[in-house]
Amino acid sequence: MNIEFNKNEDVNKQLVYELKTRLKKIYQGGGEKNAAKQKEKGKLLARERIKYLIDKGSNFLEVGAFTADGMYAEQGGCPSAGVVCGIGYVSGRQCMIVANDATVKAGAWFPMTAKKNLRAQEIAMENRLPVIYLVDSAGVYLPMQDEIFPDKEHFGRMFRNNAIMSSEGIVQISAIMGACVAGGAYLPIMSDEAMIVDKTGSVFLAGSYLVKSAIGEEVDNETLGGATTHCEISGVTDYKHPNDEACLDSIRKIMSMLGAPQNAGFDRIKPAMPKENEEELYGLLPENRDKPYEIMDIINRLVDHSEFEEYKKGYGQSIVCGLGRIDGWAVGIVANQRKIVKSKKGEMQFGGVIYSDSADKATRFIMNCNQKKIPLVFLQDVTGFMVGSRSEHGGIIKDGAKMVNAVANSVVPKFTIVIGNSYGAGNYAMCGKAYDPRLIYAWPTAKIAVMGGAQAAKTLLQIQEASLKAKGEVITPEKEAELLKEITDKYDRQTTPYYAASRLWIDGIIDPLETRKVISMGIEAANQSPITKKFNVGVLQT
Repeated sequence: MNIEFNKNEDVNKQLVYELKTRLKKIYQGGGEKNAAKQKEKGKLLARERIKYLIDKGSNFLEVGAFTADGMYAEQGGCPSAGVVCGIGYVSGRQCMIVANDATVKAGAWFPMTAKKNLRAQEIAMENRLPVIYLVDSAGVYLPMQDEIFPDKEHFGRMFRNNAIMSSEGIVQISAIMGACVAGGAYLPIMSDEAMIVDKTGSVFLAGSYLVKSAIGEEVDNETLGGATTHCEISGVTDYKHPNDEACLDSIRKIMSMLGAPQNAGFDRIKPAMPKENEEELYGLLPENRDKPYEIMDIINRLVDHSEFEEYKKGYGQSIVCGLGRIDGWAVGIVANQRKIVKSKKGEMQFGGVIYSDSADKATRFIMNCNQKKIPLVFLQDVTGFMVGSRSEHGGIIKDGAKMVNAVANSVVPKFTIVIGNSYGAGNYAMCGKAYDPRLIYAWPTAKIAVMGGAQAAKTLLQIQEASLKAKGEVITPEKEAELLKEITDKYDRQTTPYYAASRLWIDGIIDPLETRKVISMGIEAANQSPITKKFNVGVLQT
């Protein structure tokens, strides 16, 4: 290995170390003091509940661990948006688990909490995954109710999804393991089955204080909506359990009796590891995000046996397309080539840029994968589409539109991994969040923005300088340098994967060595949802 490889390896391993350090802090939720209060009540913490529930030794793919990271500072923060979500295995069955974290503002719902819950439900609905809700929440965070309550993608959308999933036969099981108040009371009761933990679980539309204020009745919460009330008087809940463990055991038993899911028919053979060393991924990805590298070096460390059948190898070389297997699953891979290559006409093409011929190739490959019912994997490291008179005269907009059209209309499941840059329309064409990937995760090296930092900073600087000059201000070289640094720093903060993950533009940030697991679990989930739509590219024909 050369010096550059070792340097890249050191930098990327440090980024992974930072990722794991930040995750450890997030896993603490609302902190030790609040955790101790939950323990005093005899309750397990949210992550402890999930660990107890899922099959021993099985994988858990968390969705949205960094949601709300760095947000709500005035409210004291909201780690993981106060809810833990992810795909896990319960009694051998893959399912979506949603667990309120009562150590974070008593599990209250912030705006990002609603967005995260809706994302979890979206994943469950797309893949027909059973949903297990571990409910322990004080309801809407009232100081921010205007940002969470009334709009289409707010709190009420979750109950609408409950109803839609129920009508479509997607199993939902709720466990009331703490407070379940007001509008939030509908979630467990709109599930197929609801169970409650005695003495700690409670569910009501209005708590005792509000009841007294509203109608003057004095009643304690346990009598109002505790386990005995709802299991023996109202009949609202179906099962009563003495503690968290017994409740979770009951869920496992129910899950063990579920009928087998339908099969979408995606091809899988016996899994195999790549022949190339996966650990070398750290050294192959350059420290400098603008530096070229060979994308096949990355692909060969992700696919089984390091075997890859490349499509149209000599044509449209700024995108690499081809067939391979990941953990046994057949996949079609669309990846940006970051090295400088020669076009079919002998012209040099910049790495990471999508040219007309590359867009044409990718479009045809995507159509082929839809025809063959092969899931698509997008590896993003893209700076955008090529600009300039030669590209415009060559119809780059038309060819780019065809690629975007094919991605948008794909009926096979799509999975996106942002390994480097994800800029502008390149983000769209390579199946960014707006194009409904079943899962979208990023490596710590990712950068997501409308354009690169240097170009954006200079453009923003010109706009700001024009505004200041219009006001009669003199822009000295020192002032210009100060403005440029201020703009660059802000823009750079907004392009990090952590900024994207906190806002759920991506489902999470992963160690590159987890890439195969994410894709494999994603396809396994998608395989439970047969394709019912027909692929059609619409008005744009190739």
